[in-house]
Amino acid sequence: MFIGHFGVGLAAKKVDQKPSLGTLFFASQFIDLLWPILLIFGIEKVVIEPGSTAFTPLNFVYYPFTHSLIGVLIWGFLVGGVYYILKKNIRSAILIGTLVVSHWILDFIVHSPDLPLVPGLDVKVGLGLWNTILGTLIFESAIFIIGVVIYYGITIAKNKKGEYGYWGLILFIAVIYISNIFGPPPPDVETIAWVGNLQWLFVFWAYWVDKNRETKTA
Repeated sequence: MFIGHFGVGLAAKKVDQKPSLGTLFFASQFIDLLWPILLIFGIEKVVIEPGSTAFTPLNFVYYPFTHSLIGVLIWGFLVGGVYYILKKNIRSAILIGTLVVSHWILDFIVHSPDLPLVPGLDVKVGLGLWNTILGTLIFESAIFIIGVVIYYGITIAKNKKGEYGYWGLILFIAVIYISNIFGPPPPDVETIAWVGNLQWLFVFWAYWVDKNRETKTA
């Protein structure tokens, strides 16, 4: 799951228009922003194993701190709590925390049974949609497209940067997604970790886009 998480972040603007799109992206993608950092330090582990699923060559052998259900619930509470402390907005804070948890729910649908429920227990779940490329493409692309349409429908560009910047962001995310699917497997785990940190670009780009757009009800 990749663009589906961004689709949820885009659609969340309809629920609450106060948080920036950058904040919504940060929350919906939070555990995948944290995961590469833990890979770099060897705290969590992944193995490159072409054929492990039809969709990805990665075998997520150990990631209980970022991708266990209990872990994600804790992260959702913490991220939402920090947002409340900073913004004093309980509605937005609940949305932010929910977006963090939504990441695990979408991953549960697509992942093979590799998502831990509780760190330290050998109980892992996943519905395995990744075993079919077509099914994954349809499911994830649908979420992304719906989010793109919703965000564009409730916001309007203040200037050309808001218009072209938005569509540039959407196109760039789509290109990265397609290249990940049909490109060669990554050469090593270290590359996965460092390239994974480039996801912060989407968050910063989304902040910039949101500054140059406004909600139509504003």
